Amino acid sequence: MKYIVIAVVALLSCSFLFAQDQTKQKAVLNHTAIYVIDVNKSGNFYKQILGLDTVPEPFHDGKHIWLKTGAHTMLHIIQGADAKKEYYKNQHTCFSVPDIVVFAELLKKKEFLFEDVSGNKQVFSTRTDGVHQLWLQDPDGYWIEVNDDKY
Repeated sequence: MKYIVIAVVALLSCSFLFAQDQTKQKAVLNHTAIYVIDVNKSGNFYKQILGLDTVPEPFHDGKHIWLKTGAHTMLHIIQGADAKKEYYKNQHTCFSVPDIVVFAELLKKKEFLFEDVSGNKQVFSTRTDGVHQLWLQDPDGYWIEVNDDKY
């Protein structure tokens, strides 16, 4: 009888712990979407400048491009914006590269403009934690930080 009581208490304890874990759902980033004027121009920017790969998208309507941004994350580019808008640099998407110097040189070879955090052209910044970063804008004006953080 003693072992049955211990077994029942153990089962109830496990059930309680499992139920608690069920209530602690943790959200993870799946994708970010941007609304653009020209989906192909924006798609080419993210593929050619940042090197992102396409992901099959279900709409097949010529108004969507999905790009892989991480192991389980994507960027969805959606056509339909009627005008370019002005965005703040503090509202940005950040990508990391292995070597910011190499990446900056590639941008220069492609004659693509970038700047440091203060707006100085064709140079990168060093944050207080030692991470190097540069800033650029996509065709619709969305700000993008690129850094060499080793995440």
